[in-house]
Amino acid sequence: MGGSIAGRVCCLALVVLILPVLLAACGGSPSRSSEGSAERGKMARKSGVVQKRGGGYYKDDGPGDDIPENLDDIPDAQPRREPLHRYANRPYVVLGKAYQPNTSLAAYQERGVASWYGKKFHGQKTSIGERYDMFSMTAAHPTLAIPSYVRVTNVSNGKSVVVRVTDRGPFHADRIIDLSYAAAYRLGYVDNGSTMVQVDAILPDEATTMTYAQVMPAPRPAEISGERDEIALLAANLGFEAVSVPATGTELRPSAPTPAAPPLSMSVSTRHGVFLQLGA
Repeated sequence: MGGSIAGRVCCLALVVLILPVLLAACGGSPSRSSEGSAERGKMARKSGVVQKRGGGYYKDDGPGDDIPENLDDIPDAQPRREPLHRYANRPYVVLGKAYQPNTSLAAYQERGVASWYGKKFHGQKTSIGERYDMFSMTAAHPTLAIPSYVRVTNVSNGKSVVVRVTDRGPFHADRIIDLSYAAAYRLGYVDNGSTMVQVDAILPDEATTMTYAQVMPAPRPAEISGERDEIALLAANLGFEAVSVPATGTELRPSAPTPAAPPLSMSVSTRHGVFLQLGA
């Protein structure tokens, strides 16, 4: 009898010891699960914010940590005449879509959505071969000749900037241009990621088109005499008489008529970049 009672007491003691452990285990699991779900929810929301700040489309992009304080003072790009890139204006295919870039500068105006790209591409090579600087006034366009210059105006607030097109993109059907972080900041849409803009091409003052051409250097004053000697020698070899230009203030006297030479049209270039048109 006594042994039976003692055994029952031992069993009760074991039950009393084991029961809290079981209750704790059963009550703890839902708490960990809810904490894990909440943490995953926080991570998902943060990821969404990063994507939005990265131009609204680029994953893991954004403004970065070291942002200069003088972004408002960054000047517009200064349009100037420069040769077009030899390779960056060739046809190409991205995501199955073919693009035909312009091979000359021409009038261009378009309205559409602009985005921006930042730290993810900062320091990487652009289509023109230059390093992308998110704090410079540059842009990417799918087909505009590069390098070229455009004025971009934010339709919502009227702000505008002048940027230099140095890269290709964006490759989304709903966007027409990607701006650098600095340009987007100046236009006031960094936080939104994208905005409606108007893009106008800026052409050189002296010409409306520019094609691939080799620019010949202008003759230097110190070499004028030598160049005339070369021209005279070349003309003599071709059977023509070179005509020298009198100095300023020298009186011109009529000369005896000379027999007309047979028509001949040819352009001759000297090593100094001087062109002689014969028989024109």
